Amino acid sequence: MIGAADLPDAEAQYAALEAAVRAAVGPDTALVGIHTGGVWVAERLHARLATRAPLGAIDTHFYRDDVAQRGLKADVRVSALPFEMRDADVLLVDDVLFTGRTIRAALNVLFDWGRPRRVRLAVLADRSARELPVVADFSGGAIAVPAGALAVLSRGDGGRFAWSIEAADGR
Repeated sequence: MIGAADLPDAEAQYAALEAAVRAAVGPDTALVGIHTGGVWVAERLHARLATRAPLGAIDTHFYRDDVAQRGLKADVRVSALPFEMRDADVLLVDDVLFTGRTIRAALNVLFDWGRPRRVRLAVLADRSARELPVVADFSGGAIAVPAGALAVLSRGDGGRFAWSIEAADGR
């Protein structure tokens, strides 16, 4: 089993992600985080990159193709996209890219709000186990997680990121 010492440094991954994104994002790029970890990463990127567009946040729960298997969550959040989606240059941000299903759902959310000019994907960590043809444009690095487990991002004091591993069934 992977222990905390075997997990990548989430702060180092964030630094790598920010450096990659900084060179490719313009002042009018709209950052949109996927709840919850993706919003945390997007908040930090938005503050550091000083883009003009307001920060967006989306919840993909009701757009997922596996909601019947996963069940309804008690903590569904409101999606807020406080900018014109039509013709926007969007940077979609998430904490972990795994199967690609969350990203597919996120794209559906975005297109329900309008047709963006372009959507690029930035992730803090790539787990590399796709079920759909989804590839991140920007990644802070890889994360290895055993089958049946989830990589969970936490945000501690001062906004510092850290990884932990949890069983996929929530135990």
